[in-house]
Amino acid sequence: MNLRQLFFQHIAQTSQAPIGLEMVKADGIYIYDVNGKKYIDGISGFSVANIGHSHPKVVEAVQQQASQYMHLIVYGEFIEQPQVAYAKLLTDNLPQSLNSVYFTNSGAEAVEGAMKLAKRVTNKSKIICFNKSYHGSTQGALSLMGDEYWRQNFRPLLPNIFHYDYGSQEAVDAIDKDTACVILEPVQAEAGVVKPSIEWLQQIREKCNKHCALMMFDEIQTGFGRTGSLWAFEQFNVVPDVLLLGKALGGGMPLGAFIADKKLMDTLSYNPVLGHITTFGGHPVSCAAGKAAMEVLLENKWIDEVKSKEQILLKYLHHPKIKSIHTAGLWAAIELESFEVTQAVAEKCVANGLITDWFLFASNSIRIAPPLCTTNEELKTICDIVIKSLDCIT
Repeated sequence: MNLRQLFFQHIAQTSQAPIGLEMVKADGIYIYDVNGKKYIDGISGFSVANIGHSHPKVVEAVQQQASQYMHLIVYGEFIEQPQVAYAKLLTDNLPQSLNSVYFTNSGAEAVEGAMKLAKRVTNKSKIICFNKSYHGSTQGALSLMGDEYWRQNFRPLLPNIFHYDYGSQEAVDAIDKDTACVILEPVQAEAGVVKPSIEWLQQIREKCNKHCALMMFDEIQTGFGRTGSLWAFEQFNVVPDVLLLGKALGGGMPLGAFIADKKLMDTLSYNPVLGHITTFGGHPVSCAAGKAAMEVLLENKWIDEVKSKEQILLKYLHHPKIKSIHTAGLWAAIELESFEVTQAVAEKCVANGLITDWFLFASNSIRIAPPLCTTNEELKTICDIVIKSLDCIT
């Protein structure tokens, strides 16, 4: 059997039609298949490769840490330099109240830990979340999932979770004395890059303060410069009580985190002890990679260039088949007529050397989210491929 046959036989499938390309190399914004064909990674491995693939400083950090030690003991027992150093770098670049980091294996596990933290801190269980939101696929995160299509076959899920329309006054009004937390994305990702109003987020902040509920921002996709600031919440003059990170956090390695004030986080250490525990969370190699990637991001001017690069997308992505385009920094949802058209265009893009995809709750929209290091000329090439692919669709 060849590798493709073995892939379908032995790797559990997540869909009936995976992209199915056999990749052998990734460098910068490009990935290469077994036949030597080069593709632009137009989605950054789903917002993981914000600084591009295989950056030399990240590779060096991985190799150096792997040569010293990898897994030692369950998370939180030994003092491990990569964890401490990365937590310090993160908190140095966050508001003062976000000063304690709990590293996890993934963004979904960060969501799970944060939900427990909210219940532990507030002694309440009501959670408010939003339609067309995505926070992960584990049981707790799935309970927050903002679409019944994805939840329906896995019930029963967690109780006392309430979904409201993103941006609605109804959601603000629902925050009351029984609310443990409100969890939301400062830009809704899988809804097709939907931005809220500053006023709405500030209203939620005020209601959470009034009723001693935690405001949680899921920046698993929006973090690390994607929207034009290091953290998306900086553009809204609102500071969350808990920040959720993942994807780009690990610089290409698996890593998630939830971050809060130490006096909140300390509640997970007693009554019961080990209130949240993970074996591989904060893996030292992942932390070393993530720290190196964040240092690369901070040392370069890519975040400062995001807004001008956003304008390139808006300037060149024009076609009769494009109904609208929603952007938030170097991140776009190109709305087409239907999922069938979107799927056909995505396939043409791949054939033309551009990796793209659609959105979970906006399946009629093409996703564009290349690495932040993508040059202006490379962005124009991405736009050209999208337009060329649209031209091929009848």
